[in-house]
Amino acid sequence: MSLTKKILIAMGLGIIVGFIINLAFPEAFEFVNGYILYPLGQLFVNLIKMLVVPIVLVSIILGTAGISDPKKLGRIGFKTVSYFLITTVLALILAIAAGYLFKPGSGDFKLDGANFEPTEAPPVIETLINIIPANPLSSMVAGDMLPIIAFAIFIGIGLSRLGEKTAGLLKLVEQANDLFMYLVQAIMKFAPYGAFALIATAVGGQGLGAIAAMGKYMFVVLFVLFLHLVLVYGSTVYLMGKMNPIQFFKGFSSAMAVAFSTSSSSATLPVSMKAAQENLNVPKAISSFVQPLGATINMDGTAIMQGVATIFIAQVYGIDLTFTQLLTVILTATLASIGTAGVPGVGLVMLSMVLTSVGLPVEAIALVLGIDRLLDMCRTAVNITGDAACAVIVSKTEGQRSDDNVSDYKSAVL
Repeated sequence: MSLTKKILIAMGLGIIVGFIINLAFPEAFEFVNGYILYPLGQLFVNLIKMLVVPIVLVSIILGTAGISDPKKLGRIGFKTVSYFLITTVLALILAIAAGYLFKPGSGDFKLDGANFEPTEAPPVIETLINIIPANPLSSMVAGDMLPIIAFAIFIGIGLSRLGEKTAGLLKLVEQANDLFMYLVQAIMKFAPYGAFALIATAVGGQGLGAIAAMGKYMFVVLFVLFLHLVLVYGSTVYLMGKMNPIQFFKGFSSAMAVAFSTSSSSATLPVSMKAAQENLNVPKAISSFVQPLGATINMDGTAIMQGVATIFIAQVYGIDLTFTQLLTVILTATLASIGTAGVPGVGLVMLSMVLTSVGLPVEAIALVLGIDRLLDMCRTAVNITGDAACAVIVSKTEGQRSDDNVSDYKSAVL
């Protein structure tokens, strides 16, 4: 049985077990989750996270060094960042439009007893300054992705320009990349068990009453995520990447399943890169540059949540946002996506930044906190799909995808 099927079956079983515990044995959830489900799920997430920093460092070094022409590197970087920013703006426009169309906050959706104190979001200018690391090793220890990416790009450019002088070092980096890819394959054998535990924990911890109360908000977010997935990613892959969208989604389904279960773009990065390179015929040099960058700055799914949540909260409190405030939401959420860590739950922290920018109460985050874990799974899958779509488009426009007929996939993953 393929890995994708195993993960999907495990996720289905996790949903069933979670509902059984929540409905029939709620008093047992704390024990089962604390001693079985949570440790099992967290172990899987930690195994993948263990490789995130070294894989990002090594893959971007290789990706940058593999694009030896500085003009070409600048061109690919411009295409990548432009695609990410444009799709994020489109995601926010869709989210705000759907918020006003469906009016998720028109009823009484307030939840009692939920408290959330978000960490203060860093100023945008500070985020931009910190892209260049004063201490690269410190950034690696802290897991700050943007400084790591910048440092890796500098090293890759240096290796490319020095050529034969650093051929030995480049070979060492290639060997390190092979090692980390092997470790990813070994860890992924544990993925179905981790997916089962993570899903069971999320479903088992949510009461049906809370899910029902937030159902309309949840529906709007899911609807916009699906719309963005099909309309924006599907159409751009078809029109600009010259690839059948159905083949694209099929080839990337294994990575989407892992992203759904882990709720972490960074943790899923090794799997998503493997799927793009093997199933979508994206060259390693482009995949290694575009996808790690996307895992850090491309958060369309998170932007959709922020857009819908902002409209929802404004409607709950009876506040009419002006056109200028809506533009502020789009700008702030777009900038907030830059430097947003690809880990579960960080979208709520960045949501506080968006709410503050338009004068809405930050305490209102409590209204969406109850079901955010479930939505986080869906928007993470959307986030990494956008990274892969960009990689497909860039590789096509650069003329580096050797086989446009991607129906012949690697059977090991599908």
